[in-house]
Amino acid sequence: MKKGLIGTKMGMTQIFDEKGNVIPVTVVRTGPCSVVQIKTAEKDGYEAVQLGYGDVKVTRVNKPLAGHFKKADVAPKKVLKEFRFDDCSEYSVGDILKADKFAPGDIVDVAGTSKGKGWAGTVKRWNFGRLKETHGSGPVARHPGSMGACSDPSRVFKGKKLSGHLGHEKVVVQNLDVVKVDAENDLIAIKGAVPGPRGGIVFITNAVKKA
Repeated sequence: MKKGLIGTKMGMTQIFDEKGNVIPVTVVRTGPCSVVQIKTAEKDGYEAVQLGYGDVKVTRVNKPLAGHFKKADVAPKKVLKEFRFDDCSEYSVGDILKADKFAPGDIVDVAGTSKGKGWAGTVKRWNFGRLKETHGSGPVARHPGSMGACSDPSRVFKGKKLSGHLGHEKVVVQNLDVVKVDAENDLIAIKGAVPGPRGGIVFITNAVKKA
């Protein structure tokens, strides 16, 4: 069964299994997520469930969104996210999804926005090599070097690896194990690291590559 939740990355810690092995985990506070809308193949062309997460004041949403939440009879939410499922018949508008949607042993994919690192040069951003700083190479040790363009085509092709904004982009980490679920406090412990800073929003779904 396809499942999905929205959560907040709380940080990393470690827990011990029955054999005493240390497992590094990321703790994610998931839900409660409200089902705001159901998309159907007949009406919308595809099957999906729209979840809302994080309460927000009514004055903080614009009129179209306020009407959207009012129609679903759901309190305004800070984050809206669609999860495409093959079958959405088990979901209804207004349902509340919590951490117990997942169980220990589940394999999940976690998507989030990576930490922004500002403007970065080619050495840091793309792991370019650098010149020696001996025998008069000049103050260009960390420069990218030739662009490879001549009088034809007289330009740099799109997609060339150059300096630019590093980080702050969508990242998906696949095939992570759910180690522990605390349904009472809506916490999920996921083995390994997930994208983003503490307090960042993450989206948890069933793994695509592993059943």
